[in-house]
Amino acid sequence: MDIRVLNYFLITAREENITKAASLLNLTQPTLSRQLKGLETELNVELFHRSNHSIYLTKEGLLFRQRAQDIVNIFEHTRDELQSTEELIGTIEIGCGELHSTAELAQLLDEFQELYPKVKFNLRSGNNNDIKGWIEQGVLDMGLLIEPVEIGKYDFVHMNSKEEWGILAHKKSKFSEFDAIRPGDLVGTKVITISDRIVQNELGNWSGKYAIQMENKARYNLLYSAAMLAQQNHGVVICLKTGQHFDDLKYIPLEPKLELNSVLAWRGQQPHSEATKAFIDFIRKEKN
Repeated sequence: MDIRVLNYFLITAREENITKAASLLNLTQPTLSRQLKGLETELNVELFHRSNHSIYLTKEGLLFRQRAQDIVNIFEHTRDELQSTEELIGTIEIGCGELHSTAELAQLLDEFQELYPKVKFNLRSGNNNDIKGWIEQGVLDMGLLIEPVEIGKYDFVHMNSKEEWGILAHKKSKFSEFDAIRPGDLVGTKVITISDRIVQNELGNWSGKYAIQMENKARYNLLYSAAMLAQQNHGVVICLKTGQHFDDLKYIPLEPKLELNSVLAWRGQQPHSEATKAFIDFIRKEKN
């Protein structure tokens, strides 16, 4: 599969107009159409719905777009890693959840770039499952993960920051006057909870006998969408304290306090770029 044709596909998918895409790629429209048809023949699926004035992705095309972007990213990342130079350069791909320890990670990135200014970092947001999957696929070099998490096949360092759990509630809700949320307080209230099952178990253990009595309204991957529901006073969000501000919402901690740790993890039994190896050595020294 030609990386060049994957880029043609991605630009056409973005523009949803083959004439405009051809212009951006400095190709004739028939040439671009022929390349896209060839890609569909190779994959044995239709990637686009076509009309006189527009072109847009089929459901197969939507799936392939993410895979194509991952392939292009891995290719470009690998190409950068193979460049020979005496000065350390390259890009390190890191996955991050919405964690308090992201600020701690940011400080490590700043300190490392003071030593190696030509090393760049790309950050990708996701939950534990997303980040572990991207590490396995080679899309990421490492990821910031909240514990408990299965990290038996990873090397890692523990972050110093604690991840505190609480709720986001609308300022007009009864909870806005609470100083803390205790087991049983949320019974009878629609709750919006994180989709990570391992973390759900920790929250269930905290809730004890009241866990099965709470009404689940929705589950979320990243906090922003869940906060939008809570802003309409459509339930409360059980979430981490992140420092993010949302209009009309108040953060209230759990009591007894529920705090979890986080780790920065990477695949231990695989080759890494020189930049990634240098960063791993750096964070090990900083955390030991």
